[in-house]
Amino acid sequence: MAVTLNETPSANRLHIGIFGKTNSGKSSFINAFSGQKVSIVADVAGTTTDPVYKAMEIYPLGPCVLIDTAGFDDKGELGALRIEKTELAAQKTDLAIILFCEEEMSQELKWYRYFKEKNTPVVPVLNKTDLYTQEEKEKLAHLIQRNTKEEVCLISAKTGEGIRNLKELLARSIPEGYGNRMITGDLVDTGDLVLLVMPQDIQAPKGRLILPQVQTLRELLDKKCLVMSVTTDQYLSALENLAVPPKLIITDSQVFSYVYENKPKESMLTSFSALFAAYKGDLPYYIEGAKAIDTLNENSHVLIAECCTHAPLKEDIGRVKIPRMLKKRFGEKLDVSLVSGTDFPDDLTKYDLIIQCGACMFNRKYVMYRIDKARNQYVPMTNYGITIAHLTGILEHIALP
Repeated sequence: MAVTLNETPSANRLHIGIFGKTNSGKSSFINAFSGQKVSIVADVAGTTTDPVYKAMEIYPLGPCVLIDTAGFDDKGELGALRIEKTELAAQKTDLAIILFCEEEMSQELKWYRYFKEKNTPVVPVLNKTDLYTQEEKEKLAHLIQRNTKEEVCLISAKTGEGIRNLKELLARSIPEGYGNRMITGDLVDTGDLVLLVMPQDIQAPKGRLILPQVQTLRELLDKKCLVMSVTTDQYLSALENLAVPPKLIITDSQVFSYVYENKPKESMLTSFSALFAAYKGDLPYYIEGAKAIDTLNENSHVLIAECCTHAPLKEDIGRVKIPRMLKKRFGEKLDVSLVSGTDFPDDLTKYDLIIQCGACMFNRKYVMYRIDKARNQYVPMTNYGITIAHLTGILEHIALP
């Protein structure tokens, strides 16, 4: 994805999912919580169809994405499709809010257990408190607490009761260490010279940079590094004009070999995609997965998982370049399938290898969900940058965080 430098990607924000039964007040709640009319509110069951994702800044949580979901008790054929979308939202959720509104809470507790199994913090909320007497509120809150062993927040979207307390409780519930991950890890520090080699092609339209480049550059500036950015054709000229070799060179995977062949011996080399393998996923698992490339043959089946959705482009890395590299090595009969966006097969066992992009458009929670699915089905998985580094024989020579 191409972005301007001042855009804040939603994938980097804390994803807060709101879950509950149909007409449990999710849309009214999210509007009251955000202070904006994010979702349509109506008394008709099933008003929320596809999940609504709203990027916001909310004190004291900071930048976050609020996800309004369809009721998990939706009915009928369309209801089943809406529940699938709710399940997808759950896979992206860093912090879950489950709205309770009655004594019958078996479905709420089922979802509570799902999130706990995924190590996702859950905040149970008793909604619509304006409709209950004080005795009824205390009774329901006690029942919820007894079943979840969690602190229960009582709120009313209509009156605003409890909203402030809920925000403070959510802030205390943010996963430990969230937001502390760094793209470049400990590869560079304050004052280090970093050279970014960034090809500008049709995937990065004029006036824009692709998202991994923007995010990496932003982090390097925050680290107070000395940063120089060049296109591939100016790479050698840039090295000649530097008084000292850069400590680190970061490049696009597509020009890995060229940059590696011409880099100073003192300089470390890595790629944006390799950095994102660690930042968004499980780097050791990706490296182990890359070894499966050597076991492929012309009868193998490979899945390319592209995380963003875009119209096919000439010389596209996932649709053209990586399949061409694989078929050149293993034969034209090698079967290469492609999925994009959130499309990802439930059954992965027919594939011998999964190759995912850098996943800059997804939050880490969802990327790890995919990795866990592949791991549980014993299917090796890697990403674009690690794949290209392995195929070009330089994986052991590149710097990894």
